[in-house]
Amino acid sequence: MELVALLTIFVLALFVGLEVITKVPPTLHTPLMSGTNAISGITLVGALVSSKLGIPALAAALGFTAVVLATINIVGGFFITHRMLGMFRKKDR
Repeated sequence: MELVALLTIFVLALFVGLEVITKVPPTLHTPLMSGTNAISGITLVGALVSSKLGIPALAAALGFTAVVLATINIVGGFFITHRMLGMFRKKDR
């Protein structure tokens, strides 16, 4: 029963993340990056907590996968935000 619950949460989180990312128009992408980084931070904490539940091997594998994906999202978000903010800086002549 715990296996089904863990897999359900994991799959639902994947679908919600995909829907959130694909529904954001490109013009709003950069202003919303701080919000998505915060959400990814929450995902990271949730992945760490849930990796201790359920079947130890499966929970650890799913938790590790969620941690890796959330970390990639957070780091990528910071790089993209930094790059976009650099486009608005005055260039030295």
